[in-house]
Amino acid sequence: MITSKLPNVGTTIFTTMSQLAAETGALNLSQGFPDFNGPQGLLDAVGKHVASGHNQYSPMTGLPALRQQVAAKIARSYGATVDADSEVTITPGATAAIFCAIQAVIRSGDEVIVFDPCYDSYEPSVELAGGRCVHVQLSLQGFALDVEKIKAALSPRTRMIILNTPHNPTGALISRAELDQLAALIRDRDIYLVSDEVYEHLVFDGVPHVSVLAHEELYQRAFVVSSFGKTYHVTGWKTGYVVAPPALTAELRKVHQYVNFCGVTPLQFALADFMADHPEHVDELPAFYQAKRDLFCDLLAPSRFSFTRVTGTYFQLVDYSQIRPDLDDVAMSLWMTREHGVATIPVSVFYQTPPQGQRLVRLCFAKREETLQQAAEKLCVI
Repeated sequence: MITSKLPNVGTTIFTTMSQLAAETGALNLSQGFPDFNGPQGLLDAVGKHVASGHNQYSPMTGLPALRQQVAAKIARSYGATVDADSEVTITPGATAAIFCAIQAVIRSGDEVIVFDPCYDSYEPSVELAGGRCVHVQLSLQGFALDVEKIKAALSPRTRMIILNTPHNPTGALISRAELDQLAALIRDRDIYLVSDEVYEHLVFDGVPHVSVLAHEELYQRAFVVSSFGKTYHVTGWKTGYVVAPPALTAELRKVHQYVNFCGVTPLQFALADFMADHPEHVDELPAFYQAKRDLFCDLLAPSRFSFTRVTGTYFQLVDYSQIRPDLDDVAMSLWMTREHGVATIPVSVFYQTPPQGQRLVRLCFAKREETLQQAAEKLCVI
């Protein structure tokens, strides 16, 4: 009999809830994907490049034109200069980028600090590298980094810290002050960072995204990961990128070339074209998604759910304590899907040890206006 390398891993909650939504006909506000298409110009560009024969392997590091557009966007967005050839790598999705970064530096016995609630792909990647995750809870008020808890979690075995900002599932943003505190904590230690910034352009209320790319000290030890799928409403393309200093990029590419070798060629051509022709797209994203957040929250205002509007991502947490405090969040998510036709994600699945009595579920508002209206109507009668 095979001995599993991931004995505690089963079907993800995202797959489970999406399948249940399909079986019951519920509105799927669980898994994080839009129910609308990407920009028409981007879609047209894919067809053009497929028809023109751009269907063979692209360079392992990514199409040069696309890497150059990424570097140009970083300069515009963060005032940071990165070299497209030696610091930018195109990957088949952000998850693959995170996996390769972890495999590049984590060895047997190493420890990796992650922050709960924590996205679910991090820990299996660490375990497959022979490492162990050390879970540190974000504050319950505002989900901020707790410097004292981080300090207590550090050990001689700590080799990596994984950040996620804007944060899935809470929508919280890491501040410059928090990055400065983190830099001071690890300044004299051999510790690397993975900064998962896939929602970098989904920030609201005029609050900026503070990227590790713009933190000169931390960037020198960081792999910064982002997603074309999230930014251009095409999550099924599974195309992302990772930016890291040359020495770290070289190690990442050693792994990347044997995991996928390269990303999907015509998609890279299309993205390069669209980014060159429409640099304003990323500038318009905050207002685009803030309008959806505000519509959804306004529609939920008469409900018995309580919530604070998120400052980032396209996820809204809602507290159901006044509705069914007798149900834990997994049971609540199943009940809402089966009995009220709205699929959600329970927040406890993002914790190693969920806080006692927490009653939160995550709703995705990357949906058409009519979908949000229909969902809100169902949620307001619960």
